[in-house]
Amino acid sequence: MGVEEALERGEIPLYKLDELLGSSVKATELRRRFLEKRLGKDLSALKSDLPFDQIVGRNCENTIGAVSIPVGVAGPIRVEGSYARGEYYIPLATTEGALVASVNRGCAAVRESGGALTAVLADAMTRAPVFETPSVRHSVALAEWVKREQQTLKASFSETTRHGEMIDLKPFVAGRYVFLRLEAKTGDAMGMNMVTRGAENVANKIVESNPWARHLALSGNLCTDKKAAAINWVLGRGKTVTAEVTIPQKIIEEKLKTTPEAMEKVALTKLYLGSARAGVLGGFNAHAANIIAAVFLATGQDAAQVVESSLCLTMVEALEDGVYVSVTLPSLEVGTVGGGTWLPAQRTALELMGVSGAGDPPGTNALKMAEIVAATVLAGEVSLIAALAAHHLAKAHVRLGRGGGSKG
Repeated sequence: MGVEEALERGEIPLYKLDELLGSSVKATELRRRFLEKRLGKDLSALKSDLPFDQIVGRNCENTIGAVSIPVGVAGPIRVEGSYARGEYYIPLATTEGALVASVNRGCAAVRESGGALTAVLADAMTRAPVFETPSVRHSVALAEWVKREQQTLKASFSETTRHGEMIDLKPFVAGRYVFLRLEAKTGDAMGMNMVTRGAENVANKIVESNPWARHLALSGNLCTDKKAAAINWVLGRGKTVTAEVTIPQKIIEEKLKTTPEAMEKVALTKLYLGSARAGVLGGFNAHAANIIAAVFLATGQDAAQVVESSLCLTMVEALEDGVYVSVTLPSLEVGTVGGGTWLPAQRTALELMGVSGAGDPPGTNALKMAEIVAATVLAGEVSLIAALAAHHLAKAHVRLGRGGGSKG
């Protein structure tokens, strides 16, 4: 009672409760009770039996409970990739009615068309420290030094991890400032923390060898993390992955209720012309962010990285006897270890996909997940573009998004 009374009197801050009580489970309960009393609100819906003693200091601070999000399942979808081969069910955490049903319909169309062919084109997480030099001449000299000393800097990076490997360090000069975009493989982890630690070691080595260079910040935004950036669109970040399917005319007509020509026309006007006219960056797609966000929330990924992970180029081409559809995701940032992937529900969702934990060999689970996600985005694109072409979108949202219930 002493701690609770001191809290009420304002003698201790909320964030100190974990330390004072020796238990983040107890601290979580006490913080919530304190807020209920102080604000006159019922916060019991936030109550949770999550292992807060493990969460605090790892995933969240100042905890007061947890928020539940409905999780639906789409699939199975057939994937024929380098790492994902077979049929997979995909957990989607969302509050948007009609989303799961739409993706599920797309999965069926892709599956009945022989499956999605997928490929990972690149795999590299990035961090970009920024340095200040006395002059542009010094900046150019630093950039050249970095190019020459790649092996030395790779060794410095490796001192911080057994699971990661620096593969490149690209200098970008702006007057007397130098940005170094570090790229690294990070195994089955999404890798942001791993690359950050390695980049700090690299920055220290650079300053040690070039004392006239001043390390300003560990991230200079050329990474680029959690922002829509052309550099990720062009050079990629995380996993660069693509998926394709050719859907026969019969499936388009019977399951998707439209035609190849109508789908191509919607893509031309909406995805390309409309996006270009709006000045969209990396948004030449129907709704890739819907699928990416739902998978991220279900599987414990960094939700803010939906920004760059949902950069997507969708292609739709009418054929003589069907339609060809592909998606290319240049900056898909996923992992199967680290972050929130260890949490009970999120780990279960990854197990549902067959990608939980570390792969054998290391890194293969994250690559497998990337291919499954790309195939799921493909299914979502197929379904929505077809719905738009058939003028079914509004009807589906009325039926499934406003309490109308699902009729299959």
